[in-house]
Amino acid sequence: MKHENYVVVTVNEAGFEYDIHSLVKAFYPACDVKVSIPFQGTENEENIEKDSSSPGLPDLNIEFTQDAILLSLIDGGNGRASFGAKKIEITRDMPRPQVKNCLKQLIYVGLSEHTGKELPWGTLTGIRPTKIPMSMLEEGRMDADIMKYMKDTYFISEKKGELAIQIAKREKALLDTLHYENGYSLYIGIPFCPTTCLYCSFTSYPIFSWKKRINEYLDALDKEIEFVADYYKDKVLDTIYIGGGTPTTLEAGELSRLLEKVNGSFDLSSLKEFTVEAGRADSISLEKLQALKEGGVTRISVNPQTMKQQTLDIIGRKHTVLQVKEAFALARQAGFTNINMDLILGLPGETKEDVRNTMEEVLRLNPDSLTVHSLAIKRASGLNRWIEENGISALNNTDEMMEITSNGAALMGMVPYYLYRQKNMAGNFENVGYAREGKFGIYNILIMEEKQTIAALGAGSITKRVYGDGKIERCDNVKDVNLYLDKIDEMIMRKRRLL
Repeated sequence: MKHENYVVVTVNEAGFEYDIHSLVKAFYPACDVKVSIPFQGTENEENIEKDSSSPGLPDLNIEFTQDAILLSLIDGGNGRASFGAKKIEITRDMPRPQVKNCLKQLIYVGLSEHTGKELPWGTLTGIRPTKIPMSMLEEGRMDADIMKYMKDTYFISEKKGELAIQIAKREKALLDTLHYENGYSLYIGIPFCPTTCLYCSFTSYPIFSWKKRINEYLDALDKEIEFVADYYKDKVLDTIYIGGGTPTTLEAGELSRLLEKVNGSFDLSSLKEFTVEAGRADSISLEKLQALKEGGVTRISVNPQTMKQQTLDIIGRKHTVLQVKEAFALARQAGFTNINMDLILGLPGETKEDVRNTMEEVLRLNPDSLTVHSLAIKRASGLNRWIEENGISALNNTDEMMEITSNGAALMGMVPYYLYRQKNMAGNFENVGYAREGKFGIYNILIMEEKQTIAALGAGSITKRVYGDGKIERCDNVKDVNLYLDKIDEMIMRKRRLL
């Protein structure tokens, strides 16, 4: 059965379906987008029933010829009247990335004229907008050259171009201090949570059903830790990140056990950062924070997402705004001087006044870094079901909301230091990390820029090996915790083959 809001794109050449889908979806976030390649050479082709868009939405027809790409926009439900055609010239010997850019420019111009929309990131649909200015900075290019290229090639706005260049410079300066060829970073995943948040698609399991088996999970982690520590004993460990899930669902003694294993297994003399994502206020206690501090952790997150209680209730975070404030105060009491807070913009029903109120509360707490996420609608999350019942119009992120958080970060003496994007983000915006100088989350930059090997331990984690020539290979651990426990020796063998 066809979705009530459907945009259909027909293209006569395969290979660009993902890029087409992502860009069209950016213009029509509330609609499903279907990209189809007609069967060629079918005798009864004229009798084949073709999909068309919902009434009021355009069909897009894309045709590759020998020397051009043609785009037609056709009314999907009102007599098939054409809205016009566009053309961009190409050559058959043109490199594929250049053809892709031409195609996306053509689609962007056509849909921008038709909808009256301009996207802040233009045709860029990948997760790493800083990759472009980063590579150009490494070539010695000037800011003005980089900006001109990004605007001419990707139709990026001046504001987003400046943001990408500014962050790329900070990332480059920090990454230049790390050990690429003879270094690595370590990720340890704790896939348990108090409850599953509405927007979350990460692999996590309710902690209450695993309470009695946590030691089995830690036993498996011990084996992976021992393997990596021995295999990489001659390499420099730059950063450690313990994420999840929610690592602080573990009890204080369990956290201490894990941290003692890490400290006893690795040479931490060159470690630049040791992060634990404490995350949810309902999982934090002074005893746990003291265990983290005594275990050598230097950076933690206390993540409210919003300071509006009604929204916290809707998204399934079983804590109060007051608990967030209390957890933050406990973290300061425990001696942490590098505390991050995460916010999400575009949560159900939230307005700019709600965002302003959240920022005012955050300013009073005065964290050391702030990560601002634009809500991303993940296929595997409960948010999709919520949208079916309540509609997507309740998820609203705007440039003004982004500006409120940016200004708030500046008032706390923070600068933007890392940036990434995801599919289906509210408002087609981005996720930005802000921090004071010296408080940047190094691991966050590494995971985005893919400059260093990351050995990842725990259920659902993905180890990433980065070679000297920039080539990247991955191996993953199984997501299911039971399978992970049963197959821990196989998980280690996968790493041995990769590393």
